[in-house]
Amino acid sequence: MRLLTWNIQCGKGCDGVTDLARIVRIATETCDADVFCFQEVSANFSRHDGGGDQSAELAALLPGYFPVFRPAIETVDQAGGLHRFGNMTLTRLPVVQINNHILPWPGAGAGRSMRRHALEVTVKTSFGAVRTVNTHLEYYSVAQRDAQIARLLDLQQDASTSPKLPTRQPDEPYESQTVAGSSLMCGDFNFDVSDPQHALIDRSGRPGLNYRDAWTVVHAGLKRSPTCGIYDHVQWTEGPDCRDFIFASEDLLGRITRIEVNGKTDASDHQPVFVELS
Repeated sequence: MRLLTWNIQCGKGCDGVTDLARIVRIATETCDADVFCFQEVSANFSRHDGGGDQSAELAALLPGYFPVFRPAIETVDQAGGLHRFGNMTLTRLPVVQINNHILPWPGAGAGRSMRRHALEVTVKTSFGAVRTVNTHLEYYSVAQRDAQIARLLDLQQDASTSPKLPTRQPDEPYESQTVAGSSLMCGDFNFDVSDPQHALIDRSGRPGLNYRDAWTVVHAGLKRSPTCGIYDHVQWTEGPDCRDFIFASEDLLGRITRIEVNGKTDASDHQPVFVELS
């Protein structure tokens, strides 16, 4: 199983050009992924997408993949136009469950911030069902990120201490749900590896299967590859940083054979990160 995560910045590269075809070309060249997890996908926010539906465009650019787009933000203008912004997961593995979790937003009215979410798509792999969690945490507020991390850990604790398999085909809501304890959680977390918030996830000791940073399984003791700020020096004035991670539940750690960052592309202000499990 191969998964790639990338904050695509609505397809806007460091050259100022918005080009989703370029995003898909680089993503597929980086990794022959079974699952693509993209953050910052826009639909009808014209400042970011020119007034189009990027989720539909990405789905068309990746035929053969099942597209799942869910917004964190969904607003309607006075003319009835729908505007959406959030994360998108596309998978060629069979999908058995989709859940969209709106994350806490304490102090929403104080300062600059926006609603965040975690898109959970459970897929069938050769080693069982895996919950892929595609998320993007708040940039400006530490307190909001704390609350969002706590919610993500709650979801993993619930799933891994009370897993559930469907008892029949999905035509009856009580008996068709899947809750998998095995999980890959990825995205733009807006903290770096030295931040205490990274340790909240990577060193969690909750009941059930905890998350661990997949990078340390393969590259323990080695310097991190930066995942943002390599080419964009306007938004990232302090230089390169590492804010994009893939966390794996403890039962999957022994399956991780590779995790890499594509540091060569400037098609976004962030870099693609991919993991391979055997």
